[in-house]
Amino acid sequence: MRQRYITGALMIAITMIACKNARQKGTEQEVYRTSDLTADSSFTKGAEGPAVDKDGNIYAVNFAREGTVGIITPEGAGRIFKELPNGSVGNGIRFNSKGEMLIADYTNHNILKVAMTDTNQVSVYAHDSTMSQPNDIAIDSKDRLYASDPNWKAGTGRIWRIDTNGTVNLLEDSMGTTNGIEVSPDEKILYVNESVQRKVWAYDLSANGEISNKRLLISFPDFGMDGMRCDIQGNLYITRHGKGVVAKVSPEGKLLMEISLKGKLPSNIAFGGPDGKTAYVTLQDRGNIEQFSVEAPGREWKKK
Repeated sequence: MRQRYITGALMIAITMIACKNARQKGTEQEVYRTSDLTADSSFTKGAEGPAVDKDGNIYAVNFAREGTVGIITPEGAGRIFKELPNGSVGNGIRFNSKGEMLIADYTNHNILKVAMTDTNQVSVYAHDSTMSQPNDIAIDSKDRLYASDPNWKAGTGRIWRIDTNGTVNLLEDSMGTTNGIEVSPDEKILYVNESVQRKVWAYDLSANGEISNKRLLISFPDFGMDGMRCDIQGNLYITRHGKGVVAKVSPEGKLLMEISLKGKLPSNIAFGGPDGKTAYVTLQDRGNIEQFSVEAPGREWKKK
């Protein structure tokens, strides 16, 4: 009787462990597996700039037609949220600590602000005619923006900082085609990539928003890059335009993995979902948003 009892107990324990391992294996399989959030052609070929508000809604530019901002629920229902005025076309989007939406308007050299009230009034937050364009934007905890500014024809680019009073400051000139830009979780590093040159640079970022000590984080032998965002562990998720993957890169510059997408032209990425562990990627060839789960929340999600 004693021997039978022990055998039965062992069998139960083994079964429980097997079930636990199966559940863990199933969870691991679900992480990084892509699916569609929106249908093909819900956006134009200019699909860009995803950002997530405190309620979990996803916003991206050029929904249905150029010059718009679309709003997508976490379940995938979408509509036009705002028509941008005066021929403006958006690119990067971020939310500040007040919940206001800030949009890089590349055609009119503006950063636009949407009040996010009943009227959703759009105003010019910052303007500098010497910019080629504000392209992608990142934001720090003091609500300062950092904007990439590529000149695609010349193959050059710059980095700008936009202070909360709308003042535009040139941080770096004579770069390659600057595109994706992001702040590290501790806000001590600014990351900027160059699409055509296929390089990702890291700068020391001071408390005053100045940059120094430029160094190469990682370079790729093929395909371009577009937007990128950090998780709370400091890993960079970089959209590889043309390759159809999102590259996950460690803070030390090691390529950890590539997440395969259905589309080949990912343009940008944002984190959201109930725990900040859902990545949303805009696809320009498909004109839609794909999504996948990750292991650590996005950097900005923890501020919401």
